[in-house]
Amino acid sequence: MARRKSPRIPDALLDQLLAGGDAREALDPGGLLAELKKALAERVLNAEMEHHLAGEGGEGNSRNGYGRKTVTTESGKLTLEIPRDRQGSFDPQLIAKYQHRFPGFDDKIISMYARGMSAREIVGHLGELYGVEVSPDLISTVTDAVLDEIAAWQNRPLEAVYPVVFFDALRVKIRDEGLVRNKAMHIALGVRADGGKEILGLWLEQNEGAKFWLRVMNELRGRGVEDLLLAVVDGLKGFPEAILAVFPEEQVQTCIVHLLRQSLAFVPYKDRKAVAAALKAIYQAVDAAAAEAALASFEAGPWGQKYPAIGQSWRRAWTEVIPFYAFSVEIRRFLYTTNAIEALNAKLRRAVRSRGHFPTDEAALKLLFLVLNRAEKEWTMPPREWAMAKAQFAVLFGERFTRAMV
Repeated sequence: MARRKSPRIPDALLDQLLAGGDAREALDPGGLLAELKKALAERVLNAEMEHHLAGEGGEGNSRNGYGRKTVTTESGKLTLEIPRDRQGSFDPQLIAKYQHRFPGFDDKIISMYARGMSAREIVGHLGELYGVEVSPDLISTVTDAVLDEIAAWQNRPLEAVYPVVFFDALRVKIRDEGLVRNKAMHIALGVRADGGKEILGLWLEQNEGAKFWLRVMNELRGRGVEDLLLAVVDGLKGFPEAILAVFPEEQVQTCIVHLLRQSLAFVPYKDRKAVAAALKAIYQAVDAAAAEAALASFEAGPWGQKYPAIGQSWRRAWTEVIPFYAFSVEIRRFLYTTNAIEALNAKLRRAVRSRGHFPTDEAALKLLFLVLNRAEKEWTMPPREWAMAKAQFAVLFGERFTRAMV
C-alpha cells in the first residue's frame, strides 16, 4: 500500500505569508507561526459558534461580540478572541469554558513527566525552549489528573486465563513521615494466549508477605481472572502460599533470567561473556538431574572456583529452579529468552534513578504508571518463541489453556 503523504502547503502561499519578512523570525514566540495558530484557533471557534447557532442553541439566540482569553500553548501564550452568544449557552469544544491551556499542552507535560523529568525541570524546560512560564503547582495539577486514570486502570476487568504471569518488585525511595523509606513497587506482567503482553497491576507496599500477596491474588480474581497457569517469580516472600490459596493449580517457577543476572553481578565485565556461556550448560540441561550435574561441574571448574558465590546462589534457589526442567524446550526458551520483566524493569529503574526519591506514594505511582503505559504501546507483536511455546502449553495444560484461546 502506498504511503499517504502529509498535506503540502503550496510554496506560493508560504511566500505570501512571509511577505518578504525574515524567515528565521517566523518560528520565534509571537512570530508568524504563533499568529497562524491564533488565526486558525479563532477560525475554528467562529465555525463552532455558527454550528451552535444553526442547531438547537440558535433558537432566539444570536452573536454577542467577543471575549478575550489568554491560553498557554507549548510555544508560548496566545490571546484569543472567543465569540459569545446572547443566551450564554455556547461552550466551545476547542477551548472549553474555564480552560486556559491549549489542546495538547497537558499531553506534552505528561510526556515529559513520563520521561523522568521533575516538576521543576519541566518548568525550566518550558521556559528555556518555549518562553512559557508555568508554576510547579500547575505541573502537579496536570499530572495529578493521571491518578484517576490509574484508579480506573487498576480496577479494569482482566482476561479469564493467563498462561504466564511474571511477578516482580522494584525498590523505590519515598518520603514518609519525614523519613525516606524503601518501599516495594510490585508489578504483574501477564502473557495472553495470543502471546500479547499486558500489565495486570501495580501495587506499592513497604512490607511484602503472604497477607499482601493474598490480597493481590484475590484482587486479580475479583477482576475476572479465573486461572493462572504458570507464575514466574524471584524470591517474593509469602508468594507461593498466597497464590496457591487462590489459584491452587498454578505452577510457581523461579525466574531463570533473574538468577542469571544475579550470578553475573558477582563477575567483572571482562569475564561476564565467558561465565554466561558456562552457565548455559545448567539452564539448558535436558532434565533436573543433568542440570545438577552441570551445576556441580561449574562449581568445580575454573569459573566456579574463581566466583564461588555463583554456585552458592544457585544452590540456595535450587528447590524453586527444578520445576523449570519439567517444561519442554520451547517453553523454557520462551521463559529465559523473552526477558520481558527485565526489559520492563530497566525502563522503570532509569526513571526512578533520575528522581532519587519521591515526595509521596502518589508521585511514585504516577511516574511508574506513565512509564508502563508508554512501554505497553511498544508491544505490538508477540515474542517469536511464543508460537512453539503455545503448542506446548496446549499439550501440558489441556483445557485450562484452550479456554484462554476462546
